[in-house]
Amino acid sequence: MVTLRTATFRVAGIVALAISAIAVAGCGSASSPSSSSNTAAAATTAATAASSSTSTAAASGGVTIKTAKGAAGTYLVGSSGRAIYLWVADTGDKSNCSGACATAWPPVTTSGKPTAGTGVNAGDLGTTTRSDGSQEVTYKGHPLYYFIADKSAGETTGQGSNSFGAKWWLVAPSGSAITSGGSSGSRSASSSSGGGGGWG
Repeated sequence: MVTLRTATFRVAGIVALAISAIAVAGCGSASSPSSSSNTAAAATTAATAASSSTSTAAASGGVTIKTAKGAAGTYLVGSSGRAIYLWVADTGDKSNCSGACATAWPPVTTSGKPTAGTGVNAGDLGTTTRSDGSQEVTYKGHPLYYFIADKSAGETTGQGSNSFGAKWWLVAPSGSAITSGGSSGSRSASSSSGGGGGWG
């Protein structure tokens, strides 16, 4: 009889231990979803931060407009230092240069808000939507262009050109057309100042 009681107590103890082990395992598995949830939340936060960073990079992807000095005086240039021109045939901020004209005189386009570099007034920069949906940079409301024959910084071979039926002029920091000074194919700068006039 004593032996049977002892055996019963031992069996009961083993059952109690088994139940405790199951309970502990249950708690462990219950904490697993919580851990997974925390990991998912962290991943979502990281993805949101990455997306925000990408958006910021895209927003800051605008072209920089700055100034350079040459034979015609101080004029606007793009990020790479290439000369920028205006076309007197444009009407307000609307570009009338497309097709073959836009091939010879590529519009200064931007993927974000244009940035003002040295010598440029940020308040004078803007954009206009072209017929193909791209954003062309404007200065004082006038569309801006490069010239295909200007291969490097310092070249202003388009200055005074009358191609496509109207004059092309370098743009002064004031926003006026620079109608004096000649074209230049060299990188050397000149100390002579260029005059400004109206758009034509």
